Amino acid sequence: MLDTAPTDRVRLPVTRSGLRADAALAAALLVGAVLSSALGSVAGLYGDDTLSLEWALLYAVAVAAPLALRRKYPEIVALTVALAFFVGGSLRVTDVYVGNIALFIAVYTVGAWVDDRRRATIVRVVIIVGMFVWLLVTMFQSATAPTDEGLSRVGLFSPFVAFMLMQLLVNIAFFGGAYFMGDRAYLSARERASLEERTRELESEREVTAAQAVALDRVRIARELHDVVAHHVSAMGVQAGAARAVMDRDPDAARTALIGVEASARSALAELRQLLETLRAPGGEAVDGSTLRLDDLAALVAHARENGLPTTFAVVGEPVPLPDVVQVNLYRVAQEALTNARRHGGPDASADVRLRYSADSVELEIASAGRLSSPGTRTGLGIVGMRERAAASGGTIEIGPRPRGGFLVRLRVPVRSEVLA
Repeated sequence: MLDTAPTDRVRLPVTRSGLRADAALAAALLVGAVLSSALGSVAGLYGDDTLSLEWALLYAVAVAAPLALRRKYPEIVALTVALAFFVGGSLRVTDVYVGNIALFIAVYTVGAWVDDRRRATIVRVVIIVGMFVWLLVTMFQSATAPTDEGLSRVGLFSPFVAFMLMQLLVNIAFFGGAYFMGDRAYLSARERASLEERTRELESEREVTAAQAVALDRVRIARELHDVVAHHVSAMGVQAGAARAVMDRDPDAARTALIGVEASARSALAELRQLLETLRAPGGEAVDGSTLRLDDLAALVAHARENGLPTTFAVVGEPVPLPDVVQVNLYRVAQEALTNARRHGGPDASADVRLRYSADSVELEIASAGRLSSPGTRTGLGIVGMRERAAASGGTIEIGPRPRGGFLVRLRVPVRSEVLA
């Protein structure tokens, strides 16, 4: 038996199609009750005690019509049908089939459609107990009636006793089946509702996960574009400014600077092309050897020197193998730090890049000297990107001005850290 404590709502309100189906069922049972009563009357089922057809018609309406609302008001319908069945049986209405079917459906519906399981149990138990009390009373009356008509009563297990026991067993099976099948239907509905709810939750989680994946991809693309574009455009700005300054008095120097602008533009386009190829590749894996590595830091430092930022570079310790993602992130952090030093360090800016390997970590440090031209209070996208790269590499990063002037970026990544995608 199901738990009889009240539960959350499982059954939704009955639909119009459900009401139409119940109305059709009630109409069919009404016709069946009228026919059954009429045929029973013709057959003289109860002899001279048979009621008139008008009473039989009234009984048919009382026992069948309420089923049109059986799923909307299951408790009221069940009690109404049970009362009509009791009155009809007491008055010897000649229908012997349809009333039983209607009562079975009414009791079943209470078990299958009432969300308050305690109330469903009480209603069904009241009906079943009432019917069995009525049955026992009629059995006692039949057993004590002073008549020799009907089945023989001779012997301990006479035909009459066998018939009474058969009546009792049939009613036990009848009401037990209605009770059990109603509970099973409700349990199936609850399991279906739980499955539908879980399906909705999974769909919602899938949508959230997809949205998060898209957002992460957008952040990653924005970070890569910022690092590529900001670095090269900054260098092009410095070179173009130098060309403009010496254009009149030193055309050769201006030409050299413009060649540098062209080279920076070509490098920017090449990196953008590599980035786009990587994004188009299955799984986002780098293609054609386009992944940046720590071995490229020397070329990055040389590029910074060529574009007006005196920079030193040193590697301390024995290099250890690192995942490609970590190497790309370390390179991009160094690139962004040097770009910021060139843009904001003033005319006397310089930088020192150190890459340190130890037994359990690799540390990248970019210390720039010079006076910040526009310190501001708002964190730029470059700094945000550096913090994101540190987190994606499983490391920690320090970013901020140095007490003696300049700016410091220090990124430390454990060698065996779990790299996030």
